[in-house]
Amino acid sequence: MEWSCEEDIIRDLQHGDRKAYSFLFKKYYPLLCAYCSRFVSLEDAEEIVQDTLFWLWKSREEICINKSLGQYLLRTVYHKALNQIEHQKVQANAETIFYEQMQYLLHDTDYYQLEELKKVMKQAIEALPPTYREAFVMHRFQQMSYKEIADQLHVSTKTVDYRIQQALKQLRADLKDYLPLLVLLSLH
Repeated sequence: MEWSCEEDIIRDLQHGDRKAYSFLFKKYYPLLCAYCSRFVSLEDAEEIVQDTLFWLWKSREEICINKSLGQYLLRTVYHKALNQIEHQKVQANAETIFYEQMQYLLHDTDYYQLEELKKVMKQAIEALPPTYREAFVMHRFQQMSYKEIADQLHVSTKTVDYRIQQALKQLRADLKDYLPLLVLLSLH
């Protein structure tokens, strides 16, 4: 089906026309991926664009586009890319702080306390559900990126992120009794 103008396509999309959506997807997907990959990796760009276009379909009845659809999608993808960059910065900063604190603790801890802490941490990691443990170990101990883990496990990077976040949440809960020991060790 050929549309005479963008308004016709948007109208048909809002009425649930899958052909209109397919047309828009084919038209904008490559352009949006190329644009978004200027800010984030191509893999992240593809995921952002897919999420954006899926959101467009889910929200088709409520969307109100004042300018062109292309400009609307570019602006949406741009903001999602900025959010992704910010998320990565926060995560990298948190990992750096954690690493620096652990380095300090390891440097100033006596051997027996360190061995006890290692034992407890190992048990806590082994108690994680297998999928959480696998992603956590690959990331924290094998220094694999989320993308590398996702490729190896045949899951999305969001799934890897979820599994690692859940592993950290469970480890914090499981190791909460050792927090006083960690604090005490950090004061020496």
